[in-house]
Amino acid sequence: MVKRRWLNRELVIARAVALADAAGSLDAVTLTALAQALEIRPPSLYNHVSSLEDLRAGMAAYAVRQLIADLRQAASGLVGAAAVMAMADAYRHFARTHPGVYPLTIRAPEPEETELVALAQELVQLLLLVMASLGLQGEEAIHAIRGLRAILHGFTSLEAADGYKMALDRDESFRRLIAAYLDGLQP
Repeated sequence: MVKRRWLNRELVIARAVALADAAGSLDAVTLTALAQALEIRPPSLYNHVSSLEDLRAGMAAYAVRQLIADLRQAASGLVGAAAVMAMADAYRHFARTHPGVYPLTIRAPEPEETELVALAQELVQLLLLVMASLGLQGEEAIHAIRGLRAILHGFTSLEAADGYKMALDRDESFRRLIAAYLDGLQP
């Protein structure tokens, strides 16, 4: 196999993410499969990741960073209901286009996972700003964020599992669901 001196941790993780998303499953990413995709010998991966768990942690951080970037871009220049609707669409798009790593974005990190904790805080702060534009603060905003998260994950998970087979526009169902959620936030 060819030596890959240009290879670094970021490229290894990006390739692992691409493998997972192409297969639609995190289980498709093994150190052997990743080494083959990178055209290196499996032991060479240990120059960039210490273990499969370390690789998965890197993939989780990569996925959460991308999700935050997508949500931030979607909400740019928007406030209130328009921002929530745009972010909901971006979340759904992320879940559809990243089926392999999307599951890594839903677990709350452990305190020792400092990078993921920082990313989770960044995501919550972004959502708190949007909730503030709806007039929600403190515990009310956190409850609203939890509700939105449950709705988004539920819909996207059912959609990914082919849970919607009726010949009815899923986009319209999604729009109505988010609109009903937003209506429920009104005092």
